[in-house]
Amino acid sequence: MKALTTYSKYLFVLITLLSLASLSYAQQTAEQYIERTNYLLYLPEGYKADTITRWPLLIFLHGAGETGSNVEKVKLHGPPRRIADGHQYPFIVISPQSAQYGWNSELLIKLLKDFMEKYRVDEDRVYLTGLSMGGYGTWSTAISYPEYFAAIIPICGGGQPEGVKRLKNMPVWCFHGAKDNVVPISQSEKMMTPLQAINPKAKFTVYPEADHDSWTETYNNQEIYDWLLSHKRFKYEEINIDRQLLEKYAGSYLFRNDQTVQISVEGNRLKVRLNERVSYELKPFSTSEFFIRAEATGEVFKFVLDENGKVSHLVQETGRNDFTYPRVD
Repeated sequence: MKALTTYSKYLFVLITLLSLASLSYAQQTAEQYIERTNYLLYLPEGYKADTITRWPLLIFLHGAGETGSNVEKVKLHGPPRRIADGHQYPFIVISPQSAQYGWNSELLIKLLKDFMEKYRVDEDRVYLTGLSMGGYGTWSTAISYPEYFAAIIPICGGGQPEGVKRLKNMPVWCFHGAKDNVVPISQSEKMMTPLQAINPKAKFTVYPEADHDSWTETYNNQEIYDWLLSHKRFKYEEINIDRQLLEKYAGSYLFRNDQTVQISVEGNRLKVRLNERVSYELKPFSTSEFFIRAEATGEVFKFVLDENGKVSHLVQETGRNDFTYPRVD
């Protein structure tokens, strides 16, 4: 009997410990994840005294040599170098430092959003530039998030040329040295050739005798800053399209995952109806090209006609991939 009592006590203790253990696992604690990015900040003369004006913002992306955790290294080239030498700009400049090789576009946009919440930034005049690794970062960030920038200046960089479709409304001024043996000029050429075919606001300057350092002459040139400040962020302006043409586009289209989607004319508007509850209005910016959202100007829907003038398919240009949706009615 005594042994049974002792056993019962042990059993009770064991059950209690197990209960406490399960309770501790069931509890939740509040934690926080913080993404940290070092950057240099320059505020123009008059910013602190004028508490109303919203100022243009230039984001500068450094090259591979300034990667790391010592943000003072970012002062080696470009606008941070000129500021360190005493030059003044009539706009805000932020120069982030990448902790490792390459630029994370998503992280840069998070930084930009956070910065715009804390400082008085004119959101229609945000500019992006960078050299070498930063030139690549300028291309990739603008292609991924064109809706945030008014104009860009990539210097001796490169990227994915299929993405330049998203920059068809973006003022771009690209620079490269013809004798660059670090990043060949072909890297800029493969971006600018397709871009200039669709974008009349894309400029390409080649320094015939310059090697990799094509940035010093560029950033010392006042003309580039005047050019940047002459541009504001692209804003969609609706155009009117004849209803008869819109009716040509109305019909059934086979989207991804074998989903049949209806496009109809309602009033003088085209509507894409995904199901009974979800529909989008297509916003025209030419007679055959439409945005699905006015703020997402990098993504385009284009109706393609056959030789008989009938719509054969719809193309969705995302900048990364093009998707073709055949008409099935």
